[in-house]
Amino acid sequence: MRNESFAKVGLFVLFTVICLIILIPFYAIALASFKPGGDLVRYGLNLSFDLSVMSFNNFVFLFTGSHSYFNWFFNSVFLTIAQVVLTLLISATVAYGFAAYNFRGKNFLFLCVLMIMMVPFEILLLPLYKLTNDFGLMNSYSAIVLPGIANAATIFFFRQYISGIPKEIIAAGRVDGASEYGIYARLIIPVMKPSFAAMAILNGMNSWNNFIWPFMVLSDTSKYTLPIGLKTLLTPYGNNYDLLIVGSFFSIVPILILFLAFQKYFIDGMTAGAVKG
Repeated sequence: MRNESFAKVGLFVLFTVICLIILIPFYAIALASFKPGGDLVRYGLNLSFDLSVMSFNNFVFLFTGSHSYFNWFFNSVFLTIAQVVLTLLISATVAYGFAAYNFRGKNFLFLCVLMIMMVPFEILLLPLYKLTNDFGLMNSYSAIVLPGIANAATIFFFRQYISGIPKEIIAAGRVDGASEYGIYARLIIPVMKPSFAAMAILNGMNSWNNFIWPFMVLSDTSKYTLPIGLKTLLTPYGNNYDLLIVGSFFSIVPILILFLAFQKYFIDGMTAGAVKG
């Protein structure tokens, strides 16, 4: 019992230290958002708490100033919601096909999914760019959303989760006369709530922070996403650090809300998807 108590205390201390280390960057950017942008140039991000230079001026400028921040912000919100919803629906449907049915070429196709997971996105940039240009999708939101809606990692996760669902549920639905689509929509999807929550958070973070691909396909400044918009604040002719730092801090809010909304199911979804199948 004594050894167990020491082990618990040790783990508590370890995880507390890890948590504090993770929170340090958020603390630094939170402090910087209350300081003049010039301080960021002179001293960089730091942990000094100096009330004499701190104010709400940056936040006032964020909400009342003349800039395109909230246009970029809502563009990112729209694209994130669209991409997450479509990715979850399509990837879950593909995963259900792999987990619930036997068909010719099933193992080969699933092996292709696993191989796609191993390919870095940077390798796909040029062929994907050419394909997008050939289809006439450049400078459109479709060019951002469509390439990622059948996400290999999400398909794999859902497949592992569905494989752990008792097959008797599907058999019972067929006995009751439900269609295959009805079984999937009414019996399987409700059971997959934890996995949907976990993948919604992970895909939402990836979509919200996505920079390289939107930067390559978007040329209209009114369609810029938040990461691209914040990047435009740093130019050879002048840098708007006041808006950059407070805008970067404010950009954390949607991801925080997403996690708080789905945290109830997040751990269940991650652990179940990791061990089932």
